[in-house]
Amino acid sequence: MRLVIQRVKSASVKVDDEVVGKIGKGYMVLIGIGENDTEKEADYLVRKLLRLRVFEDGNGRMNLSIQDIEGEVLLIPNFTLYGDTSHNNRPSFARAMNGEKAEELFNYFTRKCGEHIPVETGEFGGFMDINLRNYGPVTIIMEKEFDD
Repeated sequence: MRLVIQRVKSASVKVDDEVVGKIGKGYMVLIGIGENDTEKEADYLVRKLLRLRVFEDGNGRMNLSIQDIEGEVLLIPNFTLYGDTSHNNRPSFARAMNGEKAEELFNYFTRKCGEHIPVETGEFGGFMDINLRNYGPVTIIMEKEFDD
C-alpha cells in the first residue's frame, strides 16, 4: 500500500463537475493499493498517517500531528501509484489490486481514519478533478508491504 500525503490549507474533489469531497486544513492523500495488500497494511499506515508530525508548533517546528491540529483528510483512491515503467514507457499496473477487493480495502482504510479525524473521499474508480492549496509544500510518501 502506498500513500502520497500532501499537507494542505484546503482541498476538494469533483466528479462530473459535482464536489464529492472537500476539506480545510489537513492532508490530501492519494492511496494506491497493491495486489497483496490486506487490512494489516492499512492498519499500519492509518496509525502512521495519524501520528505523522508535519504541522508547525508554536515555535514554527514541524512537531504536530493532524490530530493535534484537529485537521481533516481527503482520501483519493489512485491505482496509478502502482504504475511500473521499468520495462516500457507505457506503465503497467499489474501490481495494483483491482476490482471489489481494492474498493473494500479503500473503504476499510477510510473507516479506520474516520474513527479519529474527519474524512472526505473521492470516488473509487471515478474520473476525478482534484483541487488543493498545498501548504509548504510538504509532501510525504509512505508505503508498507508485509511479507506474510
